[in-house]
Amino acid sequence: MIMTLALELHDIQGTVLRNRPMPYFGSYLMFTIHDPDQARELLRRLVPRIASAAAWDNPPEDAWINVVFSHSGLGKMVRDASTIAGFPLEFRQGMAARSGYLGDVGNASPDHWDLPHGGNGFDVGLLVMAGSIELKDEKLSIGHAAVEGLEGVELVARLDVAVPSTLREHFGYADGISRPFIEGQGGDPLPGQDIVKPGEFVLGYENELGVRASLDAPEELWRNGTFIAIRKLRQDVAAFRRFLMDSAPDAMGQELLAAKMMGRWRSGAPLALSPDSDDVKLAKDPLRNNDFRYADDDPDGRHTPAGSHIRRINPRDALRDSLTQTRLHRVMRRGFSYGPELEEGSTEDDGVDRGIVLAIINADPGRQFEFVQAQWINDGDFISQGDRSDPIIGRRDHANDYQYPACPVRKRVGGLKEFTVTRGGEHVFLPGLGGLRWLLDRQ
Repeated sequence: MIMTLALELHDIQGTVLRNRPMPYFGSYLMFTIHDPDQARELLRRLVPRIASAAAWDNPPEDAWINVVFSHSGLGKMVRDASTIAGFPLEFRQGMAARSGYLGDVGNASPDHWDLPHGGNGFDVGLLVMAGSIELKDEKLSIGHAAVEGLEGVELVARLDVAVPSTLREHFGYADGISRPFIEGQGGDPLPGQDIVKPGEFVLGYENELGVRASLDAPEELWRNGTFIAIRKLRQDVAAFRRFLMDSAPDAMGQELLAAKMMGRWRSGAPLALSPDSDDVKLAKDPLRNNDFRYADDDPDGRHTPAGSHIRRINPRDALRDSLTQTRLHRVMRRGFSYGPELEEGSTEDDGVDRGIVLAIINADPGRQFEFVQAQWINDGDFISQGDRSDPIIGRRDHANDYQYPACPVRKRVGGLKEFTVTRGGEHVFLPGLGGLRWLLDRQ
């Protein structure tokens, strides 16, 4: 049993720790603040309805509302900009301003984004998640009632998301299998689940550097809060299917290539434990499907290629500095699909917008999300692959090929397309419940 630390669960907004019901449904509601006093009134109405992380593993209901702010929105709420001058640079600049570093270039640049971001209409957001459409609608009605009569808070965008009954995203991969275990959250980690200090995800607690995660700002505002990197990624499902068909001679070869690119079979079974064929039973077993390392069992990436998606975003023990270095860059990822599925087997783009929205929780946006995005996803130097990027979600303006060990010779496939392009993104701050109440007093 992991020793429980004094995490103030009743003050942490629920989305940080709460287990998601599967399948589940959600909505992102995004607002512009024209009148900060009316925004405070919105908060006053909402705070009693916001779910905390208390009873995170067995919540009283499978539905919740949480509140986030962009830098521009938080600045309107505190009035004095110097109050948040000590917040991270990445948050203060906003994700659009950092697009070059993050690889959001060309067709993925902010010029093509359709989701509002800080300074471009998005000040405050409501995140609604539920285990059924009916429960989601209940929570949405609470949000609609809270904003009623507040003309100084304008709804500018809504994006509906879900994890479908198949539990798979649009490329066909099972999603949401691996996540870190936060020390002090309660319960026991699953086999293979890495245990990470709570300060990596919640401000006010010890992090992997051995210091208390904090900000140069009033503690009442940031304690028990965190940052979320929101990313809307459009998925070109038809192009992905055509690439697999063009690069492999038959259906079995296509599935193997898809697995080599991800590091897991599309069922979720890891190549590390089932390198030659899919194993659906393994994929469904939470005591086995994440229980693997690389350093001793697969140092050369013959099972799980070093350039594969899951090995890039979480190298586990494969790096020279082992788990210590990896833990400094761990994030907690929540993935939600949007848009209808492309017809099964179709390789023609139907023009419908579909993709995934990522909500990436981290207490230090620069050291965590932005490092992973810029260095591990979009640059291959750390695994001796030069300019090659992540084969699933990486940029393609530097290199468009993928290679991995195979017998008798290394396998190389070229012609990778932009299977995903960014269509929106922002660093947002998710305060603790105490922080939300503190904002209510900023007259």
